[in-house]
Amino acid sequence: MNGLDFKKRNEWLLTSMVLGGPQTEIYLPSHSMRRRSSCKFIFREGEAGEAPAEPMRRQFGRSLALPVHAIMSVAVALSVIFVCSLQAQSELTDSKQKIVLVAGETALVDVVGHHDYLAGCACLEAMLRQTRNVEIVQVHKGWPDDDIVFANAKAVVFYTDGGGKQAFLETPLRVAKLQSLVDSGVGIVMIHQAVDFPEAIADQAKSWLGGIYVKTASGRGHWDSNHVDFPKHPITRGVAPWKINDGWLNAIQFVDGMKGITPLVWSGKEYAGSRAGLDKDIVAWSYERPNGGRSFSFTGLDAHSAWSLPGMRQLVVNGVLWTAGIEIPATGAASEIEESKLNAMQTPRQTKKPSAK
Repeated sequence: MNGLDFKKRNEWLLTSMVLGGPQTEIYLPSHSMRRRSSCKFIFREGEAGEAPAEPMRRQFGRSLALPVHAIMSVAVALSVIFVCSLQAQSELTDSKQKIVLVAGETALVDVVGHHDYLAGCACLEAMLRQTRNVEIVQVHKGWPDDDIVFANAKAVVFYTDGGGKQAFLETPLRVAKLQSLVDSGVGIVMIHQAVDFPEAIADQAKSWLGGIYVKTASGRGHWDSNHVDFPKHPITRGVAPWKINDGWLNAIQFVDGMKGITPLVWSGKEYAGSRAGLDKDIVAWSYERPNGGRSFSFTGLDAHSAWSLPGMRQLVVNGVLWTAGIEIPATGAASEIEESKLNAMQTPRQTKKPSAK
């Protein structure tokens, strides 16, 4: 056994144990060997109970004198540490927050940039990926072929047509799936016309978002507005003022007492975006649902060009991340995008034919 007499219970001196780093040195009498692995052991000659004369290259605390049978315990301990480190690394990888972006069907015949849900979701993806540990999945045409896409999602964003044309309202099964996402606490975001619901499903939709557009009671239109006044909320962190002529939906019908609602942005023809219009001019709001989960809605973004405004981008990106339960930095989440990339995302359109006179 290469001069090693196990019956004498010689002492092994174990020093400088570093898993996966510098070599681990173990001294024992009348024996020398080297084993190369992720955790390296060096055996050198020495007398029982003492280290060799050569100074140790690394020493972490006092040297340990171990009985020969204890080396197996050391090996097991090292193995456990190694496995635990792999598990921790795996858990870190699995900690990504999944956000699903659902783009409604974008009409082929229209003005370039108008109701361009595909381009809007592409823009959102580019900005959301700037936040660490965010995983983005895109869905086109309003609903996935297989709703397994929603598995483990922290938030789902709908940027679609409204008024009953939302793909998620097409079948009872889809409505039930969306309800199950809400019930499980998944964040829900609806942008622009996605907040416009038929009266037949108004109460259920209101429980999802906290407030909705109802044709017989709400308002809509295009007008100039100037947004300079924002309440204190994680979604408004870093939001800069902006001016725009956008297509808005307002006079939103909210849950009783607006419980759980925080108004974030106002816009109306008369008050041009200030809070003076009060509740009837709310066009963006957050909702903390009573049974758990968060929702965020914004009725602007009629045209793709609105994404060029830093303040509006910041508001929407913060809103999406907030619903996913992600902490928003004091200066707002990263939301930069180059103008050239923004323009390149637009869906090619066919020009509308002039109506016959």
